[in-house]
Amino acid sequence: MSLLGWWRSRGNAARFDFYVRVTFYVSYAALPPLLIMGMADEIGTAALVAVSAATLVHAALSMRLVHLGIEHHLGKAPHPRTLLVIILAYTVAVLVAAELAFPHPTPGKPDGPADGIAVMFLVLTITTLSAVLRPHTLARVALAGGLFIALTASPSRGVFTTIMLLVLALGFRTTLWMVGLVWELDRSREVRASLAVAEERLRFARDLHDVVGRNLSVVALKADLAAQLARRGRSEAIDEMLEVRRIAHDSLDELRAVVSGYRTADLSVELAGARSLLASAGIDCRVIGEVNVSGEPAGALGWAVREGVTNVLRHSTANSCTITLRGNVLTMSNDGASSSAFRFGSGLTGLRERISALGGSMTAAPEAPDRFVLTVELP
Repeated sequence: MSLLGWWRSRGNAARFDFYVRVTFYVSYAALPPLLIMGMADEIGTAALVAVSAATLVHAALSMRLVHLGIEHHLGKAPHPRTLLVIILAYTVAVLVAAELAFPHPTPGKPDGPADGIAVMFLVLTITTLSAVLRPHTLARVALAGGLFIALTASPSRGVFTTIMLLVLALGFRTTLWMVGLVWELDRSREVRASLAVAEERLRFARDLHDVVGRNLSVVALKADLAAQLARRGRSEAIDEMLEVRRIAHDSLDELRAVVSGYRTADLSVELAGARSLLASAGIDCRVIGEVNVSGEPAGALGWAVREGVTNVLRHSTANSCTITLRGNVLTMSNDGASSSAFRFGSGLTGLRERISALGGSMTAAPEAPDRFVLTVELP
């Protein structure tokens, strides 16, 4: 894979993470040569080689600590305590060695090589520690570095160094916080996409339940009726079995429509189907009111009629059922219900979710002595 192809294959969070890590590493690669060149005329060749070697060792340790610190900040690795202690001890040792190797010509003179070495290593160290330490601990390290410069150079240089270290610590720590935030947003986007898929699966399962539940109830009812007619030797049994075949074919068509995602429930069709189906089951069905809604509310009320009829057939011994329409309010009431056996099944739960999505409300509860009432109200 080419470099451009590799870059395009990474997400935005991975790109930002890579950019931040490179920013850390470039600071270790660019700053030491600049400072060493500035001191080249002040120290000998041997000292310059020693300072360069010490800087390279510090840069290597710093890169490793920054990598582990970012991984720890993102929850991918444990806290690198051992390497942190090594970095701190190494920095202190270099600062002390620089002060001993390059004493100031006059007391308090802030222009010695030791000061340049101290500032360089403090900048590298505070940048590295910003990936590992918490902000309040990082501020203490910056204050300690500024105090060291104040004692070995001058108070004014110490104040300037302290402010510089605090600004660097704040900048790098904020950048690290942004890395975590970007990754969190990236995970949230993935979770949101997964939830959308899960919601679509639930919608599909709900529609499938509504279609299969009612149609299987009708098939069972028609088949039972045909069996009773056949036992009596009546020719109507043939018509009932033909009706079972028709319902099975219709069910297949509806299932294909559900899979395709185009199926909707029409309120007028569902009301006509409810009358016919309940009459076939020997249940007197009355529809009070007129259909005066359309669009999505009509579809939702159509699903309510379908689910209500399914419950009447499967969970009651009803003799009568009344469907009342008043604007956007639909009420289904039937007798032959048992209050002790009532529970919210997947059908009613799915219907409630469908109605709630439109800002409506649904109630379903038994009423004394043996009635069950389903009420759906849309805004």
